[in-house]
Amino acid sequence: MEIYLVGGAIRDELLDLPVKDKDWVVVGGSPKQMLQLGYKKVGRHFPVFLHPISREEYALARTEKKSGKGYIGFVCYSKPDVTLKEDLARRDLTINAIAKDKYGVYYDPYGGRIDLQKRKLRHISSAFCEDPLRVLRIARFSAYFANLQFRIAQKTWNLMKKVVDSGELSSLSRERIWREMDLALKTHHPQVFLQVLKDCGALNKLFPELNLVYCSFFFKKTQGPLITTNKKNIFLTLSTVAKHCLEVDVRFAALCYDLKKSIITQDNISNNGKADKIGTRIISIFCNSLQIPKKYRDLALLVSEFYGVLHTIHLSSPEELITLFNRIDAWRKPYRVEKIAYIIDADSSKCKTCSENFSSKGEYFYHTWKIVQSVSTQEIISAGFIGQKVREELCRRRISALTIRQNSQ
Repeated sequence: MEIYLVGGAIRDELLDLPVKDKDWVVVGGSPKQMLQLGYKKVGRHFPVFLHPISREEYALARTEKKSGKGYIGFVCYSKPDVTLKEDLARRDLTINAIAKDKYGVYYDPYGGRIDLQKRKLRHISSAFCEDPLRVLRIARFSAYFANLQFRIAQKTWNLMKKVVDSGELSSLSRERIWREMDLALKTHHPQVFLQVLKDCGALNKLFPELNLVYCSFFFKKTQGPLITTNKKNIFLTLSTVAKHCLEVDVRFAALCYDLKKSIITQDNISNNGKADKIGTRIISIFCNSLQIPKKYRDLALLVSEFYGVLHTIHLSSPEELITLFNRIDAWRKPYRVEKIAYIIDADSSKCKTCSENFSSKGEYFYHTWKIVQSVSTQEIISAGFIGQKVREELCRRRISALTIRQNSQ
C-alpha cells in the first residue's frame, strides 16, 4: 500500500501559495486495511477515510466511468489494482493531477508542472466533457489564479463550450452551483468567474439574471481567453469591494448592487420607480433560485431595496437618515451599516475604511450612524422620560444631532 499527497496541496505548494487542505490517495489498499489502521470511513459514493489523528482525507485510488447525466452520473471502481496514473487521469486539470510520495518525489504523468510554469489551465483528456461541473470549476480556478495571469488552453476552452452546448449544465443542482459561486466569491478577483462563464456561454444557462446585464470581455483568439483583471465588465462594485473586503455576504451584495444599478440605468425603463421595483424583484428571484443563505440574501435585498437612497445618501435629510437606519434594523444589527458603507464607497470608485475622515458617500453614511448611535438612551430616561416618550425624545435628539452636524459642514 502506497500513499501520495495529491491535488491542490501540490499545485499551491509549487506556486508558493498557502496550502489550505491536504488530500491523499491510497494505492493498493482496501477498505478493510484502512479500517484496521484506525481510519474512519466517510465516503458515500466511493471509499474515503479520515486519518485517525490529522483528520485529513485519504481516498482509495479509483477510476470513474460515465453512466448517466450530470456530475454524479458515474460508476466508481476502487480496487487495489487501480494505479496512481489511472487515479490521476480522472481529475479535471493537469495542474490538479500531480502527486508526491513520502520521499518528496513528484509523479506528474500529464505535464502539470509544465503547465504551472506556462500558467495554463489544461484538461487531461476528452473525459473532461463528462462532468458539467468542471465548467464552473475552470471559471473558479480562473478567478483564483487571475493575478498569476493563467490562461485557459484553447482546446480546453472548446470543450467547455461543448459541455454548455450539450445541455448537461441543467443537471447541476442549485446547491452545487451556489457552492462554486461561493468559493469564487472568496477569491481575489470574483468578477473573473463571471467573465469566463459569460464567454463560454454558461452564464445564461446558470445565472440568466446576470447574463442580461453583462458586458463581454475581449480575448486573444490565438492564445485563448486571457484571465486578467483589467477587462471591461459591469461588475465594478463587486471587483472594487473584493479588493478591500473579504466577507462573502458583502461581496454578494455588491454583485446584486451592480445588477440593480444596471437595471435602473437601462434606457428602455423610465425613471419612475418601476425599474427600482423590477430590480429588487429580479434579485429576490435570483437569490431564491440559488437558495442563497439567509445572511447573504438579506443584505443583498437591503442594498437593492434602498439603492436610490444609498446612491444619494449625502443629500438625505436627518429625518430620511433616521428612517433608513430604522428600516435596515441598524439598532439591532449595527454591523449592517459598515457592510453597506463598503458597497456605497465601491460604487463611487472610492473604497476606504470607515475609520478614516469621511470623504465619500460610504464614509458619510457610516459617520452619520456613529453620530446617532452616540445619543444616550440612558440620559433620556434619567431626564424623566418614560414609555413612548423615551422613543420620541430619542428620535428628536438624533435628528437634532444630525442637523447640527450638517449645519456645521
